[in-house]
Amino acid sequence: MVPKKQQMAVIGAGLMGHGIALALAKAEQYIAITDPVQEVRDSVPDRIRASMVALGDDKVTISKTLKMIEIFPTTEGAVQKADAVFEAAPEKLELKKAIFAEIESNAPETCILASNTSVMPITQIMSDLRLKARALGTHWWNPPHMIPLVEVIKTEWTDRDVAQTMFDLLQAAGKTPVMVEKDVPGFIGNRLQHALWREAVSLVENGICDAEAVDTVIKSSFGRRLAVLGPMENADLVGTDLTLDIHENVLCDLEDRKGPSPYLKTLVETGKLGMRSGQGFRSWTEGEADAVRQRVATHLKQLEKTL
Repeated sequence: MVPKKQQMAVIGAGLMGHGIALALAKAEQYIAITDPVQEVRDSVPDRIRASMVALGDDKVTISKTLKMIEIFPTTEGAVQKADAVFEAAPEKLELKKAIFAEIESNAPETCILASNTSVMPITQIMSDLRLKARALGTHWWNPPHMIPLVEVIKTEWTDRDVAQTMFDLLQAAGKTPVMVEKDVPGFIGNRLQHALWREAVSLVENGICDAEAVDTVIKSSFGRRLAVLGPMENADLVGTDLTLDIHENVLCDLEDRKGPSPYLKTLVETGKLGMRSGQGFRSWTEGEADAVRQRVATHLKQLEKTL
C-alpha cells in the first residue's frame, strides 16, 4: 500500500505542472507547488478548479482537492519537506539542470527527484547531481490529469527500489505507469508516435496522398483499435509469420532518413506553423481549429468517465 498524505513538490505550475499537481492531490497526496512567475502561481487554484469542473467533479471533491495544495513562492520552500519532487519546467537542458541543483541543495536526501520531459535524456538532466541514484524521469502525457500513461525512466544510476517506489506511487494515484529500463531520447511513447509521423510526412512529401488522406486512414482504420489492441498484441493476434511476411515486403520501402523531413523544414521556414498560423500540412480556419481542440477535449473527458 502506498501511503497517502505524503509531501509532493511540483516545480513549475504551467500546463503540465498544474495537471500533475491535480492528479496527485486527487489521490490524497499533499502538494507544494511553485513557479517563478507570480501570475502563474496566483492562477493555480482557478486553473485546477476549471480543470476539475470540466471533468465533472462536484464541489466537495474540488474543495477537498484544493485543500491538499499549497502554493510556495520559491523552490527552496516547496521542496524542504518533500518525499518526491516533480520538475515540470520548459524543455531547456541548462534550466532543468539548474533547477535540480537548487532542489538537491534544499530537499531531504531521501527525496525522489523526477524530471518531466517528453524527449530529453534524463541522464543529461541529472548528470551533475551528487545523489544520482534517487533521480529518474517521469514523462506525463498532456493533459497529465486526463491521460493515464506515465513513463518512468531509469538512468544508469537510478536505484531499482527508487524506480519501483515511483511506479507504485503513480499507480496508486490512478495512473498507468510503465518502466523504461534504458534512457533513450523520446522514451517509448514518443519514439513510437514519431516513427508514425515520419512515415506520414513522407507520404505527403512524396505525393502519395495529401495530409487529409493520412489522417482519415489512421482515424478510420487501425486507429480505432489502438486503444484496446497494441502493436505487439496485434502481431501475435494475426501471427508472427504473417507479420514477418508483411515486413519483408514493406519495411524496405518505408522512410528511414536520419533527420527531419525537408518538407517539414520548409513549412516552418515559410511560417506555415499549423493551426496557430492557419496553415501547416493542412489549411485551418480559426473555427476549424477550435472544433478539433473541442473534439479532442470531449473525447478525453468521455474516456475519463469510462475508466
